[in-house]
Amino acid sequence: MLLAMDVGNTNTGLGVFEGKKLVANWRLTTARDQTVDEYGILTRDLFTVAGLAPAKTAGVIVASVVPPVNSTLAQMSEKYFGIKAIFVEPGMQAALPVRYDHPEEVGADRIANAVAAFDKYGGPTVVVDFGTAINFDVVSARGEYLGGVIGPGIGISADALFAQAARLFRVEIRDPGKAIGTNTAGSMQAGFYYGFVGLVDGILERLKKELNGRVRVIATGGQAALIAPGSRYIEAVDEHLTLDGLRLLWERSPGR
Repeated sequence: MLLAMDVGNTNTGLGVFEGKKLVANWRLTTARDQTVDEYGILTRDLFTVAGLAPAKTAGVIVASVVPPVNSTLAQMSEKYFGIKAIFVEPGMQAALPVRYDHPEEVGADRIANAVAAFDKYGGPTVVVDFGTAINFDVVSARGEYLGGVIGPGIGISADALFAQAARLFRVEIRDPGKAIGTNTAGSMQAGFYYGFVGLVDGILERLKKELNGRVRVIATGGQAALIAPGSRYIEAVDEHLTLDGLRLLWERSPGR
């Protein structure tokens, strides 16, 4: 079995693969101050609840955009699974060519998404990942990571509005069904939903023009299922794209 960990600023996704099949997955709050033992005990307990044997784990791979937890996860992997974890980096041999000006700046999750997108959908492809930030990652027809766009995520945008506007209150972010709100809650929902649909489609329209042709657009991440139905360009939502990318990177890693 393979344990894949996608460590984001807000949430951490864990997935267990048997071969190419994802047999269990969980989404947890990213905890920067947890100890090696806390991570280890929690992870092993999740295995137990799912009816999986931690001792059968053959590999651990991590995509992390939260450097403070990397050492903790590396130690956890060795102590609780007896395995040296692989950490995704842009220059790793198993990854695709990166055409960024400074490849070391590309987040590990963006590399995993690009690898999975090209393997599953070909290229050119744009991956829209709805997380703390909204990432747009572009993969060429030859399987190269070309770069992309980074924008503010829905959650942090909502948090900023609620924190700075004294008379506005938290609302459920959803499709209100119409743009003209007839009350404060409906007006805010329209602003969040249609505002981010417009942001996403506006950026995708520009990316498609720059790529001079038909481009597949795949969405993933926590808010993908909410925004994708309102988009003119998103073709599919692939909930486990990042975890699939981690599996592919692990399978292609020499000497694992």
